Amino acid sequence: LGSSSNVVKFIEQLEVCRGIDRPAVSDVVEGRWRLIHTTNASTSSPIQRKAVDASKYAIYQDIKPDNNNVLIVSQVVKFSNDAELCVDALASTSSRPLPELTAREETGKILGLNILGVSLVGEDAKPKFPDRSDSRIDFVFDEGNFVFGQFKIPYPVPFRLPFMRDNVKGWIDITYLSDRLRISRGNKGTTFVLLKE
Repeated sequence: LGSSSNVVKFIEQLEVCRGIDRPAVSDVVEGRWRLIHTTNASTSSPIQRKAVDASKYAIYQDIKPDNNNVLIVSQVVKFSNDAELCVDALASTSSRPLPELTAREETGKILGLNILGVSLVGEDAKPKFPDRSDSRIDFVFDEGNFVFGQFKIPYPVPFRLPFMRDNVKGWIDITYLSDRLRISRGNKGTTFVLLKE
């Protein structure tokens, strides 16, 4: 596509096409998706800006139910064949609701600083295409690990602490879905373009 302006035009054209209806609950959304392009909004956290830089690392998003049929969205950053960061989030859709996932209330600024990223909330958090049902996956980050071969080192963010829980909630709106391509917009204003593996 060449330039980022061409990518933006391509995204806008596909979003108008819609793709598969009710994408967040479609079987097609499940699986491994490789990030090929992202727009890093100024609202994303410094960590997120690095963790979604597909020009430096292979980055994947896995969407799949666990053994208890709870939907899990995992962000996987592959540093090498034997080293990766995997951050898992519990997810909720209309077909797999998770009672814990209430609407995020706070933007996430801590003492006015953008440490964990600034989220859209309230009226600003409404979907870009409100007439498209089942296009949103809500999530709450639950755990993360750096994996080096057989060794795991916990990711140093206390996702499960009660006072942190609202700050680690988010959502992705799937604005286009086909068997091979997904376009999503996140709660911090970032747009993601992913290919199915």
